[in-house]
Amino acid sequence: MVAPPEDGADFIVVANRLPVDRDTSGETPSWRTSPGGLVTGVAPVMQTHKGAWIGWAGVADEEFDPFDIDGMHLVPVPLSSEEVRRYYEGFSNATLWPLYHDVIVPPEFHRTWWNSYRTVNRRFAEAVARTASKGATVWVHDYQLQLVPYLLRGMRPDVRIGFFNHIPFPPWEIFAQLPWRAQILRGLLGADLIGFQRPADAQNFRRAVRICLGLPSSGNLVKIPAAEDPASELGDTTTITRTAEASAFPISIDTEHLAELARDPRICARAKEIRAELGNPETILLGVDRMDYTKGIRHRLKAYGELFNDGVLDPGTVTLVQIATPSRERIDQYQQIRTDVELAVGRINGEYSGMGHPVIHYFHHSYPRDEMTALYIAADVMLVTALRDGMNLVAKEYVACQTDDDGVLVLSEFAGAAEQLTQAVMVNPHDISGLKSRIAAAVTMDPGEKRARMRAMRESLAEEDVRAWSDAFLTRLQQTDRASQAEAAAHMRTDQHPTDADAQPDSAPGYSDPDDIDITALAAADRLLVGLDFDGVIAPLVDNPMDAAPLPASAAAAEALAAEPNTVVGYISGRNLSVLKQLSNAPEGAIFIGSHGVESDFSAIGGEDIGAADGRRSGGNPAAGTYASGPSNDEQALLDELDAAFTDIRTRTPEEGHGLLRIERKPLGRTFHTRGCSENRTAFYATELEALAKRLGQLRFLTGHEMFEFALRHQTKGNGLERMIRQTGATAALYIGDDRTDEDAFKKLRTYPEDFPRLSIKVGPAGTAAEVRLQSPDDVAVFLGRLAAARAGR
Repeated sequence: MVAPPEDGADFIVVANRLPVDRDTSGETPSWRTSPGGLVTGVAPVMQTHKGAWIGWAGVADEEFDPFDIDGMHLVPVPLSSEEVRRYYEGFSNATLWPLYHDVIVPPEFHRTWWNSYRTVNRRFAEAVARTASKGATVWVHDYQLQLVPYLLRGMRPDVRIGFFNHIPFPPWEIFAQLPWRAQILRGLLGADLIGFQRPADAQNFRRAVRICLGLPSSGNLVKIPAAEDPASELGDTTTITRTAEASAFPISIDTEHLAELARDPRICARAKEIRAELGNPETILLGVDRMDYTKGIRHRLKAYGELFNDGVLDPGTVTLVQIATPSRERIDQYQQIRTDVELAVGRINGEYSGMGHPVIHYFHHSYPRDEMTALYIAADVMLVTALRDGMNLVAKEYVACQTDDDGVLVLSEFAGAAEQLTQAVMVNPHDISGLKSRIAAAVTMDPGEKRARMRAMRESLAEEDVRAWSDAFLTRLQQTDRASQAEAAAHMRTDQHPTDADAQPDSAPGYSDPDDIDITALAAADRLLVGLDFDGVIAPLVDNPMDAAPLPASAAAAEALAAEPNTVVGYISGRNLSVLKQLSNAPEGAIFIGSHGVESDFSAIGGEDIGAADGRRSGGNPAAGTYASGPSNDEQALLDELDAAFTDIRTRTPEEGHGLLRIERKPLGRTFHTRGCSENRTAFYATELEALAKRLGQLRFLTGHEMFEFALRHQTKGNGLERMIRQTGATAALYIGDDRTDEDAFKKLRTYPEDFPRLSIKVGPAGTAAEVRLQSPDDVAVFLGRLAAARAGR
């Protein structure tokens, strides 16, 4: 913990860069502001409160004292040249940037870059901890600083933390490639409010948290147990200390200021000069981008050149002004995109330009705000063809400058701005034929249609400017009172909801590193049983249970273990047996317990039958421990009643909220799944199913990860594990589980004598009787890989 300073700042902005550039043109170096949309949005707050901005000054290998400029107090964070190379150019822009932008180019994964990223993020967090007053509001920005919220919460639990991600957040299937995905997610969850550009980005984040960390979410809220909260001093990790909200807050621009500039007679005159300097063409197209492979500049140039080749555009009447601001020029992919763009510009100009009338005017440098405004006014068509963009403020700036409701915006549907500027001419930049037709339509658009489209977009921007964005985010952040969050979270149904007195947790071990767990006894055992739960252990949790699949590394480790002599891999799950065998990708020789101990298949070790357990052997091979006893007539009547109740509850589901109750039919029970349902609907289903459980008192009622199970027979995973140990003749056993239903198995292992080597592992939060706790299925994969290697080397 870090003590608050006596004279700290009440409001702090944390970003990779300070909003200044160093001016070395004079005899004495000085600072000049480089204001952007973020400064415009937060400056009024910084002036109203005692504010500070923390960031790198843009100069490597030098340290600067805090200073004031234009009413802002700036606190520089030093970076060495090596840190700029590894943290900024490396991990931030050659790992995270391509990964978060649909892997347009392959991301690079280097441990040295990751180590530098962690070091720099800690330095930023320490700077905030030393600067923030007691109870201050801290707003952290963008992908370079994703670990800061978690680190800061551990240092200063008194502050309120917001985080805004300015770039897209990728789907789990892409994000999962990141070796340090769990650490990044935990870093972001240190914030009270996590903002994204689009609802889809927030949804991607919440899904990644559910799959990777096993943390439940309800609506926009993620529930944070004490075990995941660096500020928690609670020993009981079943406690929900708080919630983190992940929502969309699309960023905008200073619409009013840009409109004022666009009406400035001096700038309007400059716009006319620009047209004259370009030869007064009938149509000017404009592209304004950073030189970045995500911006779709190559696709734009390809379509533009083909329009001349097809005779659709006339080189004598149309010209394109392409401004490509230098960006990250020491990174290979950026050097390549510049080469590709300049070769394309040269080729198109060489083929279609006339003497003194190039069809493309290409500029590889930036322009001041006034000149950019004049260019926006001069342009008849704005081309924004990003392959993936968090927002793209250039599109909004162009619209704001069309004060005569003139001009046409051609906008990629993959830019965040497309969700707000819906009257733009939408394009898929990957579809070159479609891009060509839409550019041609924009060039020839009827003036009335132009005005109608532009007027609607300008009206939208007038209401949703950058101040409205910052006000919305900060207002929501101030509403995240931690005490009320904890109280509200306590009333939310959590994944760990105990129902059976004998399944109460005994202790709450802290998280272990999978590389540090002692496996000596298991590795050396004469005959080892490796017992594994499926969902949340070897398979990350997903919204649709039938989409679950084991992590490739876990599946490979299980196969390696099963291939070792005197090593048996057994799966124990709440899934019904047929589904478990279908989804588990189990190795040859594996054995199974399904439906929380009710069903079993030991045929791989000599059994004959597959069936259901009722506490007595019924058919099959008794030595193999197989069971085959279906429901009696009375039991079938109860199953039919559960099916009817499902239909009735679905019929009466409240309209408010999203997601519907799903049913999983098992031979001797029914499981109702609420995963993906809103908080309102989950609460309704919980009430209905708990009432049903009281009415059908003869059934065993279990709860787990957003599921409610009714079982005809009182079997448990503990019973199943015991049968596995007995029937395999194991002299040592491991069991790994993740929810309340696994506690019976953990407790069962504790009853074995000291000379029987055993290890129980709980995955994820909540109290447990297990000896060891791991954080996620990723850690399970690492641990199983270690165990397989140790068994092979014994």
